[in-house]
Amino acid sequence: MSNATPPGWYPDSAAPGTDRWWDGTAWTAHTRPNTPAPQQPVPPTYASGGTGGGRGVRTVAIATAALVVVGAAVTGAVLLGGDDGGKESKSSGPTRSAPLPTATATADGDGPATDPTLLVDQLNGITLPIPDGWEKPESTVDKSLTMRTADSYACPGDSSAFCYHGTVTTRTASETDLTSAEALAEQDITTAADKAYEENIVGDRIHGGITSHEQLRSASVSVAGRTGYEVRWRVHTAKGPGGYVQSLVFPSTVGSESPVIVRYAFDAGPGGPPLSLMDTLTRAIRPIDDSETGGGVGSSVAP
Repeated sequence: MSNATPPGWYPDSAAPGTDRWWDGTAWTAHTRPNTPAPQQPVPPTYASGGTGGGRGVRTVAIATAALVVVGAAVTGAVLLGGDDGGKESKSSGPTRSAPLPTATATADGDGPATDPTLLVDQLNGITLPIPDGWEKPESTVDKSLTMRTADSYACPGDSSAFCYHGTVTTRTASETDLTSAEALAEQDITTAADKAYEENIVGDRIHGGITSHEQLRSASVSVAGRTGYEVRWRVHTAKGPGGYVQSLVFPSTVGSESPVIVRYAFDAGPGGPPLSLMDTLTRAIRPIDDSETGGGVGSSVAP
């Protein structure tokens, strides 16, 4: 059984009062103010009456201390216990100075992270509803959080590869000095088009490459109560019907408020999702734990 620590926000002991994002393999530069869990009330110390009262208090204190020591020993045995051969197992969790996080530090079992109808981006603090007929794959070559149409087809430019009629990914804008949502969207749209219809992540020209494009939209848009910007292209390819790509950029609601990029890629032609679904999904983006929408949960989104 794997003991890798799942991605999530965890306390950073190097910066008290701060959480840092663990991506599943390493600490990242993303931080946010720590939100401590509410403290449970502590009952008063029991003291019996009569001449034996002082001894009763000391007895309770000693017993409590013993229980704490035993509990710590049991916890240590569980975390650091050896395998059947008596060897100490090594955790593949974080190596930063912060304490080793546990799975309970991420979303609760009944939270949005476990909702099959939502794509949950914990790093950027947003949720997107998954349309009917779409899925969120357990793993992809691209590390970006992804949802896509459930049915695949043989790519028109490479029949040995699988293509999807619709794909949406979320990511944090990084390795750029641009801070304007408009400038970032205008810069990112070329990358979004290339990754969807020029070459895939492993270098295959699954649509025969892009031959031309037209810009359909470039405008400000409200996303989860914040002002963002979107740019949309119609892309023509050497093989197949081509498609539509869109780069949506807006400020994150958590952490350092680094810009969030949501990329859309919809095939043109009868097999692709309706273009209006891009607008529907953009309007449905919500902050995690948004009280007005039950953490982003709303009515299902039809393709």
